[in-house]
Amino acid sequence: MNNRKDFRTELLKIAVPVTLQSLLQSSFSVVDQVMTGQLGSASIAGIGLAAKFASLYSVLLSAVAAAAGIMMAQYIGKKDDREAGRSFYFHLCLALFSALLFTGLSSGFPRQVMGIYTKDAAAREISAEYLRILGISFLPMSVSAMLAVLLRCREAAVLPLYSGILSAALNTILNYMLIFGKMGFPVMGAEGAALATLLSRTFECLLSFLLFSGLKRKQSWRLPFLLGMEKERGGLYARILLPILACEFFWSLGENVYAVIYGHMGTESCAAMTLTAPIQVLMIGALSGIAQAAGIIVGKSLGRGEEEKAYEDSRRLMACGLAGSLVLSVLLIIFSRFYVRIYYVENRVREITIQILYMFAVISPVKVQNMILGGGIIRSGGRTHYVMVIDLIGTWLFGVPLGFLAAFVFRLPIAWVYFMLSLEECVRFIISFAVFRRRGWIHNLNKI
Repeated sequence: MNNRKDFRTELLKIAVPVTLQSLLQSSFSVVDQVMTGQLGSASIAGIGLAAKFASLYSVLLSAVAAAAGIMMAQYIGKKDDREAGRSFYFHLCLALFSALLFTGLSSGFPRQVMGIYTKDAAAREISAEYLRILGISFLPMSVSAMLAVLLRCREAAVLPLYSGILSAALNTILNYMLIFGKMGFPVMGAEGAALATLLSRTFECLLSFLLFSGLKRKQSWRLPFLLGMEKERGGLYARILLPILACEFFWSLGENVYAVIYGHMGTESCAAMTLTAPIQVLMIGALSGIAQAAGIIVGKSLGRGEEEKAYEDSRRLMACGLAGSLVLSVLLIIFSRFYVRIYYVENRVREITIQILYMFAVISPVKVQNMILGGGIIRSGGRTHYVMVIDLIGTWLFGVPLGFLAAFVFRLPIAWVYFMLSLEECVRFIISFAVFRRRGWIHNLNKI
């Protein structure tokens, strides 16, 4: 009984702040899209396509953060401050280096990048100007993400939440002023949305650092600055990090291939798919805390050598995710028609959007289970190559081929194209669940 009570306490302590922060982070793109949705279909499509390219860095950053979280959770569980500090600083440097590369591409060659996504001149021009400014925000975003991982592993997940609340509020205010030219500012449209995101993420980074520094002094945390490592330890890092990087990069690349498919199905279809993005992000974000909690709770148990507890807690986490996703899917089906009315778009675009949302509601519970299994549980033991293989099979052997067949061979409507390529989630879940049941993912990093 005490074990279940402890599990619920730890789950709530991690999952609730992480979920709220994820929803607030998601609000950056959601608020951008809702406000610029008042500017017409071209702006909606342009910002949506730029966000798809930006998601490449977001996914890469999440991969680096995931690897850091796996290592720090187990080392903190073992009370090994030296290796926890090494893991933090190593991954922070990697995140910053990646941010510099993507900032260079986004701000230096925005038109060339967005020319890959769409042939529509108006949408391409809007997306390029949006991406040019947005790309600079990758640098503060990387620092905030790594600080958030460390604080969650230290059971101080509420601090990144505070930063997220204030930065989301600032983002909303700046969007209103810069997009529509209020309070003496010029009307900037999509560029204003990008500038608001840049300023808000910079503010979040500075505030997160101040809160972290204050708590570090107060609790006398030891976080040694170490980057170098012996060959054996370096091999362990590589075996954990490289599969995650490959997995997330190729998964995100697949998502961008899907965006190319949508972009070549016409502006109406592309705009409709973009309108569904806020809902998809919010629904997945609402349950992302469970996946984050899974990586930390299960990882700490494995670091302490409590393998059976790790397995039982994993089952409970999956059950929580399934219940939550089913409730959200039902609510989405009920309220989807109300949601599309907030946009000033053609009735045809609204109808297509509703159809896609229905498809998403059907597939969402499977997506959530994959997020908890692949993004949290299976990775927690450091056997990240399992997840890499599963994602590559799902995305590139099933999702991408089905998407091209549905769109350009069978010429199905976009809602059915989305459903067909989303069947990859079912393939991934079947394989992931089999791996979970066999327990080969259970591994203590300290036994090397």
